[in-house]
Amino acid sequence: MAGFLIIYHTRTGGTRQMAEAAAGAARAEVDTILRPAGEATADDLLAADGYLFAAPENLAAIAGVMKDFYDRTYYDVLGRIEGRPYAQMVCAGSDGENAVRQTARIATGWRLKAVQEPLIICTHARTTEQILAAKTISDDDLARCRDLGAAMGAGLSMGIF
Repeated sequence: MAGFLIIYHTRTGGTRQMAEAAAGAARAEVDTILRPAGEATADDLLAADGYLFAAPENLAAIAGVMKDFYDRTYYDVLGRIEGRPYAQMVCAGSDGENAVRQTARIATGWRLKAVQEPLIICTHARTTEQILAAKTISDDDLARCRDLGAAMGAGLSMGIF
């Protein structure tokens, strides 16, 4: 059975909810591992057949813990995971596009293959209180996350990717 690795970071819970929704849907099709970015290793990447990177946008960029994951693992897997499929999700307060670009650039360096459009879930958190508050992702948005996870799981399971 193909292995699907979902790496995520969260401070306020939004990205965790998104990653868990995707993982739950993917598990119906494929062996799925959900790993916090602070704990994820190069060995995790090497053992998986496909990836979902889920990160919040912080100050118009990917969250520092997610960037740290990329920094810690990048060279250890460079040239060893080429061609594997990936997708990404961003939990954003307002935009999310720069976080998407940053992750896509890293994936390009690894020579990964994007197989889904990036999913940006906007929480519309604009004030300090809203930004720092625990997030609750809507049922409609969680359904979108489940759809992405199910599609990744099915594609890996059937060998489409």
